[in-house]
Amino acid sequence: MKTNFSLLFYLKKPKNYQSGLVPIYLRITVNGKRAETSTGRECEPALWNSTAGRFKGTKEGIKSFNAYLDNLQAQVYDAHGQLTEAGGMITAESLKNKLLGKSEKSRMLISLFKDHNKKLSALVGDEYAAGTLERYETSLRHTRSFLEWQYKVSDIDIKQIDHDFITNYEFYLRSERKCANNSAIKYIKNFGKIIRLCLASGWLDKDPFVNYTAKVKRVDRVFLNREELQDIADKVFPTERLNQVRDIFLFCCFTGLAYADVKKLKPAEIVKGLDGEMWIYTKRKKTDTPSRIPLLPSALGLIKRYADHPLCCNTDKALPVSTNQKMNAYLKEIADVCGINKVLTFHIARHTFATTVTLSNGVPIESVSKMLGHTNIKTTQHYAKILDLKVGQDMALLRQKFVID
Repeated sequence: MKTNFSLLFYLKKPKNYQSGLVPIYLRITVNGKRAETSTGRECEPALWNSTAGRFKGTKEGIKSFNAYLDNLQAQVYDAHGQLTEAGGMITAESLKNKLLGKSEKSRMLISLFKDHNKKLSALVGDEYAAGTLERYETSLRHTRSFLEWQYKVSDIDIKQIDHDFITNYEFYLRSERKCANNSAIKYIKNFGKIIRLCLASGWLDKDPFVNYTAKVKRVDRVFLNREELQDIADKVFPTERLNQVRDIFLFCCFTGLAYADVKKLKPAEIVKGLDGEMWIYTKRKKTDTPSRIPLLPSALGLIKRYADHPLCCNTDKALPVSTNQKMNAYLKEIADVCGINKVLTFHIARHTFATTVTLSNGVPIESVSKMLGHTNIKTTQHYAKILDLKVGQDMALLRQKFVID
């Protein structure tokens, strides 16, 4: 990376100095950061040329002192050349350590990233979902590829990461990896966690993300309208597997449960609430936050339908849920059979619950947010923004009430 490098010899007067010899120090500056060390020599202030950074005069002893300082300066330039040739980290501190024969411990980005992922892997199933690990593994692969692409190296000292590194990494993700805006920002965010760990450990003096801004673009979530939902519910499919996937998908449309949550749902989590009706009392796997959902009659009927299913009986699960990959593959078939021109995935059920089933029917956003298990109501507000239909209905009521002749 680009480095601005300078040297300065100067007199460093001790505290409460009044007269006498003053120690001569060497200051090394790289990209605005300084490191200092004593030269082991002293000088009377009257004999020092602060502009030249040398002793004044032409006497033999003066020439010897200046030659010593010249030699010290040459050693620093030699250290700079050695570090550059070796592809080492060039900082004021590393140059000083090289001059003094000290070795500075390097902390390498990819090694730290791999160590983070290893620890995260050990916590999958307890504190993290498998999908979280996969995202960090993908981010690690992108980071490795970027280092090869930009710097022709397999790893890099974390102290070489600066604002320029971050912006180049984002450019790489967008241009070479063809990542969409939100995907690129997510990978940068994952990378940023490694930087925050380094900052917290005191391995970095400055946050390279300072003055870096990136904005996630709002994406309108796909959901099913009432007619599409009814078409799927009414359709009788030729195979049991499609009917079963349809039923589980509908159950999530009526409850807002994500795939991971319906897969782990147990009969014991379906209980009678304070109102005497049946509720789901569970925790979201993604955030470990409580989710309390009153069961609509349609959802309760689906639970009863599969109560005696062999898979449910043998695994203590409320519904016979297949893998997410299989469920999504079958949902594409279901969409084709029903003539729905949307890319139907399991997560659309959650969006449908938030929009078509609840918000569109006047359920307050605070209640929807609680049922969805959102930790921030802003997440729920994304759904409310796309409900033009609800806005139209609200304004129709207003037209009846607000009339000025």
